Amino acid sequence: MRRVVCFAALGLAACGQAPQRSEAPSPSMRAPRYEGGNATAPAAESRQAGPDVSPTAAPGVAFNYRYSFRLPAERIAAVQERHAATCEALGVRRCRITGMLYRVVGENDVEAMLSFQLDPAIARRFGRAGVEAVTQAEGMLTESLITGEDVGVQRTSRDLAQMREELRGLEAQLGRGDLPPDERARIEAEMRDLRAQIDNAQNVRADQEEMLATTPMTFNYGSGQFAPGEQRPSLSVALDRAVNGFLYGGTLLLVILITLLPWVAAGLIVWALVAFVRRRWFRRPTPATDGGEPPASTPASLA
Repeated sequence: MRRVVCFAALGLAACGQAPQRSEAPSPSMRAPRYEGGNATAPAAESRQAGPDVSPTAAPGVAFNYRYSFRLPAERIAAVQERHAATCEALGVRRCRITGMLYRVVGENDVEAMLSFQLDPAIARRFGRAGVEAVTQAEGMLTESLITGEDVGVQRTSRDLAQMREELRGLEAQLGRGDLPPDERARIEAEMRDLRAQIDNAQNVRADQEEMLATTPMTFNYGSGQFAPGEQRPSLSVALDRAVNGFLYGGTLLLVILITLLPWVAAGLIVWALVAFVRRRWFRRPTPATDGGEPPASTPASLA
């Protein structure tokens, strides 16, 4: 009996100590803390900023960056100016603004664009900095597109080296003094063709190197009906569109009435004048009624 009591006491003690151990979890099991006490803040910021993925650096590949942002209408101009100022601070050798658009259609309908030519070494960082500026202005990234094009500069260089080697071989053959005239003419024609091909290949390689030297990047901004990305319809948006449609229809009807009013008034005046003239000078005689006086004379057949 004493052993049973001891076992029961040990069991109660163990049960009483278990909650104390569970109140102090290990650091790896503790829930993360975020500023503001909102555990979903990093997830929301990640959705607004998009994935942090950069293209793999590859020789001979020219990349093109394209970003689309959704912003409140009143903040688009400020963000656009901030992106332009960031580019200007880098200098024209590393960043150049090549295009700009800002168009206001309605109170909440704004469309804007900025295009750049960037040093490829800073293109990715510039794009991420641009996205951060948008998220700080309560906007979000709706599209991030990075495309690459193999411009073939290495292939062009190999072709150039091969053609130059062939040209040197033809020049060596042409230096022989025992060549017949027809063979010498054939070699000279081949050399002219090779020189033309070399000049063309050099121009192509210059264009390819220029493509590799700069990276184009485009920022598209929008709000309201110009906001990029799919948007869920809301009751307020539907009501705003209905009110705008009603006001537009009323304004159009008022313009039509104001345009036609002088013609309608002129028509009424002409109709009134015509009616007055007909009553005044072209009145028909009124026939005698049954209760009136008898006619002055009676036909002979009725006498």
